[in-house]
Amino acid sequence: MIHETAIIHPSAKLAPDVKVGAFTLIGENVEIGSGCVIHSHVVIKGPTRIGKNNRFFQFGSIGEECQDKKYAGEVTHLEIGDNNVFREFVTVHRGTIQDQSLTKIGSNNLLMSYVHVAHDCVIGNDNILANSATIAGHVHVGDNVILGGMTAVHQFCKIGSHSFTGGGCIVLRDIPPFVMVNGIENTPAGINSEGLRRRGFDKDVILQIRRAYKVLYRNGNRADEAVVQLREMAKQTKEVGLMAEFVASSTRGIIR
Repeated sequence: MIHETAIIHPSAKLAPDVKVGAFTLIGENVEIGSGCVIHSHVVIKGPTRIGKNNRFFQFGSIGEECQDKKYAGEVTHLEIGDNNVFREFVTVHRGTIQDQSLTKIGSNNLLMSYVHVAHDCVIGNDNILANSATIAGHVHVGDNVILGGMTAVHQFCKIGSHSFTGGGCIVLRDIPPFVMVNGIENTPAGINSEGLRRRGFDKDVILQIRRAYKVLYRNGNRADEAVVQLREMAKQTKEVGLMAEFVASSTRGIIR
């Protein structure tokens, strides 16, 4: 069902069962998959490709030109997977040619009200971005990440899978997988053990991740020294290998 006041560009491709609310605008070169619901007063611009069963709440701005001053009108893209929820006033911008010309959001994510995802971000699956979380350009977010309300992530940072930030956190460096960050002091605060238990991680695996955290943060190791030890631990617990390779590949350095 498409409301009579909605404006849809002739080039837009909507699956037959897509629902579009009042005063919504869907622009040129937008593709929207089956089962999607776009509520009233939403703006979706292209080139944007949206998968199945996504929900967009009122006053969202999806696929708009980015705010990077280097952007000069080049053709860039936004890709969105399946089963995502974009709450009120969420903004998601397309990429730039200085990166891959692409902003990409995976599947099963919840973006709460006023979340901003800037140009060239890559967000994985099953993440929760709480109210007013702000993701600057070129940020990569893994899977099963929770960003607390008003978290702000600096451009080019990487957020590892299963990590967690407290409300108001200012992220200036990469966050390794499984690590929790204190929202007041912006410092590491252990592993996200509760989240891991909820996701079915074995207790022995959680114990080894906790030991890996100590190697990385509590034993006085430099990052390169910790990587050597973590890689050895990963021979017994593959999840520790995610931490080791994340730290080894970090270009901004990890949060300390």
